[in-house]
Amino acid sequence: MEQVMMDFLRERNIHEVECVIADMTGIARGKILPKDLFLSEGEMRLPKSVLLNTVNGEQPNNLPYVGATDPDMICKPDLATLRQVPWAAENVALVIHDCQNFDGSPVGLSPRAVLRRVLALYAARGWQPVVAPEMEFYLVARSSNPHEPLAPPLGRSGKPESGRQSYSIDAVNDFDPFFLELSTFCKQHDLGVETLIHEAGAGQMEINFTHGEALELADRVFLFKRAVRETALRHGIFATFMAKPMETEPGSAMHIHQSVLDKDGNNIFTTETGEASPLFFNYIAGLERYTSAATLLLAPHVNSYRRLSRFMSAPTNVHWGYDNRTCGIRVPNSNPRNRRVENRVPGVDVNPYLAMAATLACGYLGMLEGLQPSDPTYGSAEHVHDQLPRNLEDAIMRLRECKPLSEILGELFVQAFCEVKELEFATYSRVISSWEREHLMLLV
Repeated sequence: MEQVMMDFLRERNIHEVECVIADMTGIARGKILPKDLFLSEGEMRLPKSVLLNTVNGEQPNNLPYVGATDPDMICKPDLATLRQVPWAAENVALVIHDCQNFDGSPVGLSPRAVLRRVLALYAARGWQPVVAPEMEFYLVARSSNPHEPLAPPLGRSGKPESGRQSYSIDAVNDFDPFFLELSTFCKQHDLGVETLIHEAGAGQMEINFTHGEALELADRVFLFKRAVRETALRHGIFATFMAKPMETEPGSAMHIHQSVLDKDGNNIFTTETGEASPLFFNYIAGLERYTSAATLLLAPHVNSYRRLSRFMSAPTNVHWGYDNRTCGIRVPNSNPRNRRVENRVPGVDVNPYLAMAATLACGYLGMLEGLQPSDPTYGSAEHVHDQLPRNLEDAIMRLRECKPLSEILGELFVQAFCEVKELEFATYSRVISSWEREHLMLLV
């Protein structure tokens, strides 16, 4: 492995290496090392507590999770993630690291380790999940004032979008310079981006990924978010992965298509005669039973619950149906080989490692417990709006109370993640909004 890394860095004349991990929020943390130091060290050390940062940089009480001394962890580079950073001014490489204790065991607080833990359960049964995420995001005009609402950016026409332009080719072409460079960066960064469309919101785009192994896809999504933001900055605009960035526009999702292969590469959701298998329905039932408890991992921020509202192209239920986009769990039309399930609950603001771990854990529990699903929904399910948590505090409570998910994801991780989110909610709750000042200040 060391020789492969050395050859990669030498052939590309790399000067520095970005050594990164994802914290619980999905923010890239780590160090930038000179090439020679990176090669001589072979690893980096970071405090375990780095994993516990809230989105605004605070930390809960670390004592139950990392101990009283705030110890280091060892971060080992994963050669499969080694890439060149295409937007860097100089020749810079990037590599994602795995977090380990000094005895070589994984750090259970690490989101990448949580996903590996779930995948190991599948592997023990001879199964390999296959996923394909669809990522929605907004391009918005630059703004330095967080108190002002976001607005669509100016495209080549010199005008912002004034209405919704679902699947409009012209609306995408208005940002051709941005997308041409983003496409180049994604190709150079080996991100496997497949399809670009304009979504419903003003300035809202969607990019789909080629399907693949879950850990690899989580890595690609993790890197893709940064690539989009960096590209947008180069074009004088912002890109945001907030779940609901604009009051009157639809929210942004990360729908996750998922299926499972056996050791011979056969889809376990399909029988030899081409029919839907019992495991397929068990998997759906697992999503029905456990997605509500897992919502904190699929909608991890206070803003996430603004997206999960009725009649806004986002599910508020865990019903399932065939080619039914009003359901939280959709079964797309496909041939037997490609039979799959789409989880429509996750927002694009998720940590991709945790979102994929959570949805795969729900399906796994359904198969493990032999659960049976409800009848499929053939009409609209938008009238059902009481099956998912309504806010972050509700979601924290439901995850804390779900023992089966805690056992699969790791009890210490679930406790720590809930505490991180409780701290975020407490910080958010102290903020006095403009709505309160406008309607309460002089009227109550």
